[in-house]
Amino acid sequence: MTESLITEDPLERQPVRDFKFRSAFSLSFADLSPIVGIYTVFAIGLIAAGPAFLWAFPLVLIGQLFVCGVFGNLVSKWPLQGSVYAWSRELIGPTYGWFTGWAYMWGLTLTLAVLPITASPYILAAAGVNAPSQTTVELVAIAVLLFGSAANLFGGRLLKGLIYIALACELVASAGIGLTLLIAHRINPLSVIFNTGGTGHGTAWLFGPFLLPVAYIAYSFIGFEAAASIGEEVAESRKVLPKAVILSLAVGGLLVILACLGLVLAIPDMSAAVSGKDPNPIATTLEHAYGSGAGRTLLIALAIGFTSSMIAVQTAVTRAIWASARDRLLPGDKLLGRLSGREHLPRYAIGLTILIAGGLIFAGASKVFALLVSFSAFGFILSYYLPILALGYKQWRGQSPTDDAWGARWIRLVTAIAVVWLSAEIVNLLWPRPVNSEWYLNWGSIIMTVVLGALGGLIALRNVRRGRTAGPVQRVAPVAAEAEDA
Repeated sequence: MTESLITEDPLERQPVRDFKFRSAFSLSFADLSPIVGIYTVFAIGLIAAGPAFLWAFPLVLIGQLFVCGVFGNLVSKWPLQGSVYAWSRELIGPTYGWFTGWAYMWGLTLTLAVLPITASPYILAAAGVNAPSQTTVELVAIAVLLFGSAANLFGGRLLKGLIYIALACELVASAGIGLTLLIAHRINPLSVIFNTGGTGHGTAWLFGPFLLPVAYIAYSFIGFEAAASIGEEVAESRKVLPKAVILSLAVGGLLVILACLGLVLAIPDMSAAVSGKDPNPIATTLEHAYGSGAGRTLLIALAIGFTSSMIAVQTAVTRAIWASARDRLLPGDKLLGRLSGREHLPRYAIGLTILIAGGLIFAGASKVFALLVSFSAFGFILSYYLPILALGYKQWRGQSPTDDAWGARWIRLVTAIAVVWLSAEIVNLLWPRPVNSEWYLNWGSIIMTVVLGALGGLIALRNVRRGRTAGPVQRVAPVAAEAEDA
């Protein structure tokens, strides 16, 4: 084996494999978070396309399952930290990998700021504070960020314990809401899911209002790759990770569909919900079905869901930062590429995410923050697209880099479908719509893609060239150590 160019103890540069299937699945499931997905897109979809917006859920889920299939194939071939970054680098090279990782890191980091500032009002409302000031919301959001960061800094049993608690809450809340509403509190007939609520008819509705919830629902079905982002921390990763990634999306997606179907069929005043006169149809429906006591329970469930998702997002982004720093592709790589503690955790990378997310939280009152947030979902989808496009390109060239990995028998067809799906979804996400009053928010994804792409290009000019020699050498050991899993 080629010797590393760095003289550090190799164990200080390799994570500890203390995750197994259950904890890896739980991490991806927490990042996906059905509760967060339901509450984020439900009202938007209902107003945009009427009750029939529900059909966007299975459409997006099927498309994302093809993405998952490709990810299962890639992670079984390269179970490396940073997932999409590492796969893109292996398939095309350091520059391509850099830009994939750059999009992924920013998509995750922006989400890391969004989740605690979204959870903050729910926590305050559950505590009886119904009209908090912006400063109070931001301070509670910082507390949520620090709490989740502590779990990642300590790792081990604390991190897994919190993820398991969140998993139980997510399963009970989403499945419980869906089933009880369907069985005991149904008001509207099943035919209502074919009602567009006056938002359009026929093909004009299908290629108009319906495309907006398709774009937003993509935000409900991302994060399933979180387990793949910690590939070098998972025992028997080649066998475990494809199952964990796909199962987390399948289970989470079905729970989102079940809960949203139950909610639509139990809405007491559909016209108010579709028109936007009822700004919170989920809370109204639950209070009507279960009584006023359901309100606080919902708030607590939402706070847990957003917080657990934040913890999982931070776990994923810090591994992506560490993997890029290990390959000498980031400024400050000597510090960010360091692991510390008994469990060899990337604590300096965790500290960096605290600083960036904390700064974004305190920008929460400004429209600049809204502009950044508009890129978060697109950053995820773009980072998913790039490694899949790279694999499709290799296959088109007659090369088969993953034909000896999981799912090799059908990977060419799955890759082709995933490329077509993500291409269409990227166009749908980038398409400017007059949703916000300010034009730059409607064009936010395009603006942020240009700005962050230019910034990434400036960093890449210096760091990619410097990282070409060291990167591949340092990534041999973790894979070689798993030869028995192949």
